[in-house]
Amino acid sequence: MSTKHSDVPSSNESPITEQLPNLRSPELAQYWLAALIESAEDAIISKTLDGIITSWNNGAERIFGYTADEVIGKSVTILIPEGHVNEEPTILAQLRAGKRIEHYETVRVRKDGQLIDISLTVSPIKGPNGKIVGASKIARDITEQRQIRAKAEKAAAENERLYRQAEESSRLKEEFLATISHELRTPLSAILGWARMLRLGQLSPDDTAKALDTIERNARAQAQLVDDLLDVSRIITGKLRMDVRPADPNSFIDAAVEAVRPAADAKGVRVQKVMDTGLLSIPGDPVRLQQVVWNLLSNAIKFTPRDGRVQIRSERVNSHLEIVVSDTGQGISQDFLPHVFDRFRQADQKTSRQHGGMGLGLAIVRHLVELHGGMVHAHSEGEGKGATFTVMLPISPVYQVDATGSRVHPGARDLLPPADSTDRLDGLRILVVDDEADTRDLLKQGLEYCGATVKVAESAAEAMDLMKMSVPDVLISDIGMPGTDGYDFIRQVRKLSQHRGGKVAAIALTAYTRVEDRLQALRAGYDMHVPKPVELTELIAVAASVVRRNN
Repeated sequence: MSTKHSDVPSSNESPITEQLPNLRSPELAQYWLAALIESAEDAIISKTLDGIITSWNNGAERIFGYTADEVIGKSVTILIPEGHVNEEPTILAQLRAGKRIEHYETVRVRKDGQLIDISLTVSPIKGPNGKIVGASKIARDITEQRQIRAKAEKAAAENERLYRQAEESSRLKEEFLATISHELRTPLSAILGWARMLRLGQLSPDDTAKALDTIERNARAQAQLVDDLLDVSRIITGKLRMDVRPADPNSFIDAAVEAVRPAADAKGVRVQKVMDTGLLSIPGDPVRLQQVVWNLLSNAIKFTPRDGRVQIRSERVNSHLEIVVSDTGQGISQDFLPHVFDRFRQADQKTSRQHGGMGLGLAIVRHLVELHGGMVHAHSEGEGKGATFTVMLPISPVYQVDATGSRVHPGARDLLPPADSTDRLDGLRILVVDDEADTRDLLKQGLEYCGATVKVAESAAEAMDLMKMSVPDVLISDIGMPGTDGYDFIRQVRKLSQHRGGKVAAIALTAYTRVEDRLQALRAGYDMHVPKPVELTELIAVAASVVRRNN
């Protein structure tokens, strides 16, 4: 049986290849390539070696927003945003050298001004003679991929941060447990050792006294460690209780200084105390406030070498009490300074560390100060240059209770002049400017008692508004006020015309009491400078005096 030649396909032919167009035909190949370019999702663009666009497919129109008619014949730089203008000369230089640029990630700008991330592949185009005559560029929009990648990188970085944080927290807790074990066992060793020797009954009277002193001292030290641990636990759980009442700073500061003086004397460290003598009151727990000062002083003494100095200074600054503890000791490195108030953190965590303690004192200080509505910060120029800790606590007015049980300002009645006093303010209009409500109330009550008509303002702006409505005979102003202070306020007043109050008799009533403060007040425009705390009899006499002088 014979088989016809036409029924059997040759080895070089197949039904599939017979159905394909003849790509060897230049004309068909050109149409085929054009169709592929127009249907591509990517932007396919050709340009001259001068950067002039010569072709633009549908993908380019979709990605960049321009039609072919809008861009062909124009420079490709219309797609390049500011900040990337140097890219095109570099790309053209590489193309002229016959180099291909692959998957170059950069930024381009759409017709509507939107910036997009793209990946570029640029290839040189050679002419029939092999000379490079232009370039083809394929651009892919990778904005979404970039966003996904950025999110992934951010998530990875956050996971790494959390892992490092957890690792650091675990390390700190392990170090803290090792420290607490050491700190608790050390006094126990002394207590148990001397207790056994006492039990044996072989100690001399002098050694027995020494043993008892050592046991008592170490027991107190261990009790303090336990108290610190309990305080931290209560702070963390929010169960720390405070007995809040008016507290005298001089009292709790003196108590803290006396408590640390034996340790300072034993180490040969001088403790200096500079106190504000004014009448102040802090709303808080005196025991806890003493604990704050004690911790700061103990810390300063611990890190100050023999013959060094520790100073505690307290003074009123506007509506706050500032307590500053400074030393000439070891100082704090700049790396550790931001962590000085952290729990479980110590600058020296080595087993060979020179100083004892669990690293809780300053953390307790920060929490206690914040519970009192204040703030604390540390400063040091570096290791070996000492350290300074500053506590700011809000001041409250000090009150007394009269026979009826009513609350009155301290000494208000005692400070009032007697009824037959020659210093009277009958008929005088007085404007009091002070940012503290209790001071305003006290002055208003006292001045009105002596016959004056008194208006009060809590700021310089409010006082200027009151002066526009009625010019006072006497102006009494605080210096340290938020916003516009007393110096700038009186300068504004002195710029007014006489009939608007520019020549008003003015008294500066301030806690700034140095000679230079007095001179500054007088130079600013005040007629008199009266320091706080003031007795009303003195203030009334001064007010009467400046009025007589101005008349």
